[in-house]
Amino acid sequence: MNDKRSARILIADDEPLYLRTTGDLLRKAGYECVCVPDAHEALQALSQESFDLVLSDLNMPGNLKLELLHQGRTNWPHIPLIVITGVPSLPTAIESVRLGIADYLLKPVKYEDLLSSVRRVLAHRTGSEPTVERSDDERRSLATKFPDVIGGSAQMLELFDIIDRVGGTDTNILITGESGTGKEVVARTIHQHSARVNHNFQVIDCTAVPETLFESVLFGHVKGSFTGAVKDQEGLLSQCNHGTAFFDEIGELPAPLQAKLLRVVQEQTFTPVGKNTSVQVDTRFICATNRDLEMEVNAGRFRRDLFYRLGVIHIELPPLRQRGDDVILLAEHFLKTLRRTNSQVHGFSDEVASCFRKYRWPGNIRELRNVVERALALVRTDLIEVTDLPPALQPSALTEQKPNAGAVGASRYEALDDAEHDYLTSLLQKHLGNVSQAAQQAGMSRQGMHKLLKKHGIAAANFRE
Repeated sequence: MNDKRSARILIADDEPLYLRTTGDLLRKAGYECVCVPDAHEALQALSQESFDLVLSDLNMPGNLKLELLHQGRTNWPHIPLIVITGVPSLPTAIESVRLGIADYLLKPVKYEDLLSSVRRVLAHRTGSEPTVERSDDERRSLATKFPDVIGGSAQMLELFDIIDRVGGTDTNILITGESGTGKEVVARTIHQHSARVNHNFQVIDCTAVPETLFESVLFGHVKGSFTGAVKDQEGLLSQCNHGTAFFDEIGELPAPLQAKLLRVVQEQTFTPVGKNTSVQVDTRFICATNRDLEMEVNAGRFRRDLFYRLGVIHIELPPLRQRGDDVILLAEHFLKTLRRTNSQVHGFSDEVASCFRKYRWPGNIRELRNVVERALALVRTDLIEVTDLPPALQPSALTEQKPNAGAVGASRYEALDDAEHDYLTSLLQKHLGNVSQAAQQAGMSRQGMHKLLKKHGIAAANFRE
């Protein structure tokens, strides 16, 4: 139903003035609106009537624990939901993102921004039937659909499922993870399986463009707008109109430019340098960073509102050391793609595979590719042996002992990973492998504990007497 006059919107908010004003404004824009004062009435309305969109406040009766969001996504997952809140918090924002909301707006929200969000969400909703949870076998079958994303671990099966679900939407996505985990590959794969595939995927490296030139590069400029502007220049955003803008290392974007990018994300318009009129674009934003943006937000180095707008869907890529035998699948993939000049090489020795599994891969997938490429240049037989590996992967350099979490040179991710691993191990040792007791002491659910144990490859049975 693409005609905006036929779209029905449910608005739930416990502020009477805001509720009435928002409803009146959207009705004037041609929408049919039903206004309710709390989440209880919202759920009742959803069960009795048909809606195309829900606008929901967070802090209101019946939704203090996000009940409306949880039940809404469970019972009516085909109805997009926009959250509007005057009391933002990172926990609620993260949970909202996890539930797959369409947008997250902060009060006081400008009417133009709200209307833009509503139009964008309604224009790109699929109208599909509610989705169901896929089995691991169904997720595994998706691997053939995304040949550039290699893996068979539980984390990668979940990633395949996410890519398949978000590909058909226009939701903004934030991809985080250590350097070398494949963030750009995942972003390109999402673009290739979206309705924007026939338009540009534009990479914008936030570390490669000087701050003084960023506006010109991003928005373009007109002749004579500054010294050296000898002709009109189209910006990168114009080049990916109807396509996808991939902002790599978004955490490095200087604060003044964050405000300008926020305006583009919210309004889908920008003004080229030296021009008086704005340019309209239709662009999806996918961003990536190896920084902890939540920490950057709390430290005041990254705008909270931009963080919410860019990370409607948050995809965290696991480091290679947590992906088990994916390291072997990836190594074999690189061997096939890189052995053109050394075609007689057909594989790795068992000892090499063992070294690959033990090594912590601080450079992740990028480092593994370099190791395979180096080995192909040095190998003298038809099998890559340990002698073809760099010193860091030699058996003498590898031990079963995990490095100390505070070791000099460890990345923040490695330090946190090691600390979490050691904490889980100590809990299981104390409780003799009893997962329920360990979870109780840690203050988490049993399911949450099992998820962490699976993430670190820890078997509780090994700690039972």
